[in-house]
Amino acid sequence: MKPELFIAQRFTFSKENARRMSAPIVKIAVAGIAIGLAVMILSVAIVTGFKNEVSRKVTGFGAHIQISNFDANNSFETKPISTSDIDFDRVMRINGIEHAQPYITKSGIIKTENEIQAVVLKGIDKQFDWSFMQSNLVDGSIFTITDSVKSNRIVISQYIANLLNLNVGDKITVYFVQDPPRMRPFIISGIYKTSIEDFDHVFALVDMRHLQKLNGWSNDQISGVELTINNFDQLYDLNDSVFFAIGNNFGQKTILKISQIRERYPQIFDWLNLQDMNVLVILALMLVVACVNMISGLLILILERTNTIGLLKTFGYSNWQVQKIFVLQSFFLIIKGMIWGNVIGIGLCLLQKYFGIVPLDEASYYMSQVPINLQLWHVAILNIGTIVITLAVMLLPTLLTSKISPATAIKFN
Repeated sequence: MKPELFIAQRFTFSKENARRMSAPIVKIAVAGIAIGLAVMILSVAIVTGFKNEVSRKVTGFGAHIQISNFDANNSFETKPISTSDIDFDRVMRINGIEHAQPYITKSGIIKTENEIQAVVLKGIDKQFDWSFMQSNLVDGSIFTITDSVKSNRIVISQYIANLLNLNVGDKITVYFVQDPPRMRPFIISGIYKTSIEDFDHVFALVDMRHLQKLNGWSNDQISGVELTINNFDQLYDLNDSVFFAIGNNFGQKTILKISQIRERYPQIFDWLNLQDMNVLVILALMLVVACVNMISGLLILILERTNTIGLLKTFGYSNWQVQKIFVLQSFFLIIKGMIWGNVIGIGLCLLQKYFGIVPLDEASYYMSQVPINLQLWHVAILNIGTIVITLAVMLLPTLLTSKISPATAIKFN
């Protein structure tokens, strides 16, 4: 064992250290490292979990990419496109495109005996991926669409159900303002809840063939096509790939428009992007606090060991060898703090993930409890970054040892 390492271990782990005046300061420095790392782990896990959960809900309901009529306005009464206008085989061959499903949207009014509520019916067919909707059902079940008979089932949101005092199995009538006015009866199959107002306050799901007939459209006419992708980070690249796969069809009667989810809900994703800055500020503050605590503790340790430093120099130790002793001592203290920080941070994350001990206001945060995304590589990066930065900073106070001469150090009292 190298002498510097041996001495550093004695300085750190010797029982007599507990009786020294610096002991409380060292404990505070270690606690600063532990609390700082725990807060950093929690911050990253919460913010990434929040972003992932909100993104999952938005893309789960609205899909990542939409193909629609270029002339379609911002209302839900869109101009149709034909399925023959889209080369589905070519689109699905794009690496990263997971699923494609047609849809139709049409505004309507649900009327009960005592209440009315405006809704947007989203027409779907048998290709619709129900996985997201099933994970957000609070009552009832999804409905099955077959080729033979139109389904008269409807899935509404919990917000609309509570507003109109409706339950699964109830019969409702949806009225459509057109010339002439039309209506369609439905039976509530299921009730969903995403906690996102843009969806829960507006949408209900039905068999698209009802809407095709109401619009006077043929069986191959739809409002658009929704595409889901495997990796959200590739959204922009895949959006461009879909654009080029569909081709420049300006010579055709129908011009297609490609839009991705960030364009359709910019307010939500801009808000999510702001959370990244919050995390960076928290990480920086926690690192500053940890470094200041460690510098204070190390300076006191150096002053307390002034006599020892003088003796080591009289024995021929160079300034760098003495510095190394205190850098190693700092390393041992930082590791001790990081162990506790990981235990506290990961422990709190697991408690929240599996028991949901901290609730949230769904109206403001789109979910009922604080989400956690605990990734080992996040924890590893935080640990490596913490130890590298704090150790680098610890080199500064150890320079004080080079100013201590053996003659004055031995006389130091």
